[in-house]
Amino acid sequence: MFIDYFLSFGLFFLTAMAVAVLFLFLYALVTPYDDYQMIFVDNNTAAALGFGGAIVGLCIPLYSALVHSVSYIDFVMWAGVAMSIQLLFAFALTRLSGKYSVERHIISGNISVGILMAFMSVSIGLINAGSMSY
Repeated sequence: MFIDYFLSFGLFFLTAMAVAVLFLFLYALVTPYDDYQMIFVDNNTAAALGFGGAIVGLCIPLYSALVHSVSYIDFVMWAGVAMSIQLLFAFALTRLSGKYSVERHIISGNISVGILMAFMSVSIGLINAGSMSY
């Protein structure tokens, strides 16, 4: 009996981690700048804040899906929804232009825009989690 619970935990945990890793890859594709270059090579704090907020913004609805799902398939479907919403949000936000160009501000290292991006990602994550009706 105990082993069944442990195996179930492992399946849900590993799937959630796989979704998070997939998100890290896809997020870097949907943003018009090279997140990893800016964070790990250029030491761009604004990019790190925005990226970190996006990760937390994904994990909030993932948590909700883990807690409320009635089956493994249910969880996988809601995890896909959560990831899609966060990626769509990042894509749309980083495509703004003019004085509100997130891309330009992040590339230039504007920390206040990185913080705003992080908080907006977390906010979308909270709305995303709350919208998951069961």
